[in-house]
Amino acid sequence: MASYYTLQVAGLTRQLKICPINEKLDIAAFILFSDVELTEHCATALATRVPACDYILTAESKGIPLAYEMSRKMHVPYIVARKSVKAYMTDILSVEVKSITTAAVQTLYLDGDKAAWMRGKRFLIVDDVVSTGESLRALQTLTEAAGGEIVGNAAVLAEGNAADRKDLIYLEQLPLFFKD
Repeated sequence: MASYYTLQVAGLTRQLKICPINEKLDIAAFILFSDVELTEHCATALATRVPACDYILTAESKGIPLAYEMSRKMHVPYIVARKSVKAYMTDILSVEVKSITTAAVQTLYLDGDKAAWMRGKRFLIVDDVVSTGESLRALQTLTEAAGGEIVGNAAVLAEGNAADRKDLIYLEQLPLFFKD
């Protein structure tokens, strides 16, 4: 039988399934995909807390709906760092990342044309959840490599010790569940 964690964020309540990561750690699965109400509420709440920016940057996958909705609300474009090289990409920038929710090391890729847009621009880095900060670090590295300026880092949830970060704007803290 599955167990759940009750999360209250941006005026909404959700039941998050507790999922094993390894033999010592479980996490509460926070998924914005398909939950339009949650995405809109979180984007609205975060958009009021972040500094002005020229662009939003996120990693491909779970951060996309949040970045898109924040982009609409803030009237700034967003860029997605991809997890694989696509045929349209040239002059690619890349960085490796090891996330808490992914078994293997991954690489994030940024198309050279998008990287050219970034030079001298102010960037808000956005993700759904920050835990170890590795995905955030990878996006920061891509931004700096492209010549962009990071004006803020934002997430819906700060998981575990990420809540202690001084460089992260977030809505709620999410605990980690350690096993004996």
